[in-house]
Amino acid sequence: MQHPRTPAAAPAPVLVAVGHGSRDPRARAALARLLDRVRELRPGLDVRLAHIELNAPLLAETLAAVAAEGRQAGGAVLVPLLLAPGHHVTHDLPAALAAVPELSARLAEPLGPHPLLVEALADRLAEAGWTPADAASPATGVVLASAGSRDPRSAATLRRIATALGERLGGDGAPVPVLAAYASAAAPTVPEAVAALTARGRHRVAVASCFTAPGLFAARAAAHAPWIAADPLGAHPALARLVLHRYDRARAGRTTTPSRELAAI
Repeated sequence: MQHPRTPAAAPAPVLVAVGHGSRDPRARAALARLLDRVRELRPGLDVRLAHIELNAPLLAETLAAVAAEGRQAGGAVLVPLLLAPGHHVTHDLPAALAAVPELSARLAEPLGPHPLLVEALADRLAEAGWTPADAASPATGVVLASAGSRDPRSAATLRRIATALGERLGGDGAPVPVLAAYASAAAPTVPEAVAALTARGRHRVAVASCFTAPGLFAARAAAHAPWIAADPLGAHPALARLVLHRYDRARAGRTTTPSRELAAI
């Protein structure tokens, strides 16, 4: 008697991690190391890097390649390596997917806000020299620097991240003052946020780098730090876990409100 064969499981969707792109050669290398960590966490998962502009492979090329390989059964999940909603997330990425209608694909949420992102930001500050004693000092403050966007949802997201980072740095004590600031398209700028903290008596101001990789904006933000400046998030282990978290939730068709995610901190 022959037993019916168990149908083969459909392949997992390809994880297409989408970076912005940069003329800084360190940017692509940093994202490649991040995706190496993702692969270590999820052996066997097809993980690919694509860019919106400036670097190869471009997103359109990557999506066309996935479709041509006959991965329609598994499809793809696009995970933006971007920290907040903005034109790229709400317009460019959906448009790229619409241009490849034969590919079954989902778009994940941007990386922020999330407790894992806050963990990575706090660790990068610690690597730059931030200590628990600094959290208790009335002279310290932090500027959370990011690229900026004209989309008001982006600024709202960065403010949530700033609040959560201040609570994380403060530990059991009072939150550390953290102001969100932007390299372009929004206010305040990093120098303006530094000046605002200084006016409040916070003369030792650190800059937290809310960038996934090195680039022009990250370098400019760091240059305005009057005290210490953290490195971009890069291949931080928490960021690799966050990429997979976004992939898994998009694959399952689930979304979470920012307030509920940050309540887990």
